[in-house]
Amino acid sequence: MGVMNRFQQWWQSRLPQKDSIALTQRNVYILPTWPGVMLALTILVLLISSINYQLNLGYLLTFLLTGCAVVGMHVSHGNLRGLSMHLAPPEPQFAGSSVQIPIHLANAQRKIRYGIGLAILRSEQWNWTDVPAQGSSRVNIAFAAEKRGLHSLPLLTAETRYPLGTFRVWTVWRPAAKVLIYPKPEANPPPLPAGEPRQGGAATVQRHSTGEFDGVRAYRRGDPLKLVVWKKMAKADELVSRDAQHAQRLELWLDLAHAQQSIDKTAATPQERALSRLCAWLLLAEKQGLQYGLRLPQREIAPDSGPAHQKNCLQALALH
Repeated sequence: MGVMNRFQQWWQSRLPQKDSIALTQRNVYILPTWPGVMLALTILVLLISSINYQLNLGYLLTFLLTGCAVVGMHVSHGNLRGLSMHLAPPEPQFAGSSVQIPIHLANAQRKIRYGIGLAILRSEQWNWTDVPAQGSSRVNIAFAAEKRGLHSLPLLTAETRYPLGTFRVWTVWRPAAKVLIYPKPEANPPPLPAGEPRQGGAATVQRHSTGEFDGVRAYRRGDPLKLVVWKKMAKADELVSRDAQHAQRLELWLDLAHAQQSIDKTAATPQERALSRLCAWLLLAEKQGLQYGLRLPQREIAPDSGPAHQKNCLQALALH
């Protein structure tokens, strides 16, 4: 098994990396399935029996089954050959979540392709589809992302056993696209760290233990919902919003060194846990509508807010 695994790794490493692949005779393979092997043995027994007992009907049945098997082999190979598959780069995800790989199958010929299955190589979790004549079909393949960072997509495979199931026709696809995996956010993070005085400003804003900053005012029509302090509404039965101008007297910095100090050094993978905490703080600050900056060794991202800033910070955490 060790020799076979090394051979498979060597062969797979020689596959070209492509996000689009056209299936031809050079990259489509065919072998009989176990039912196909049993059919071949049955045909052999029928042939030997027909020869021994001079059975004309036995010859007829033998050659009829042989013809069906040969035609099935040709149809099965042609069912996959000629397809084109195109892959769209997947969206970044958090570690531990499912990554969806969208695959577009295009059929330029005037025949329907039945029973096309796609999966991660050796996963046995198939997604099946039919591709219409001169049409296309879309399939999503999912796999679990366990570690943060920029990762290559796993090897993909497509196969068909149509029409008789006696032959397995398959191909192996090595995508060129990569997927970015963010750190997994900590489930129950501590409150946000205290803000730092803005240069030239007064440090008059304090932070409560709930992780929210002081500075609220009565709700005004048109205020974004993310500025509404829902907890205060539940207690006082009135709508209040965060005063953005008051809150911005402090700058919120999410610092990896500070996160590492709050992590138990005896725990496994303390740096990964610190990055997980930073990720949770980052999402919490964005949800509260706060401006925040990120400090990592040899990199600093100035305070800001919004989807683009959040994506930039998450990428920095993933690639650290």
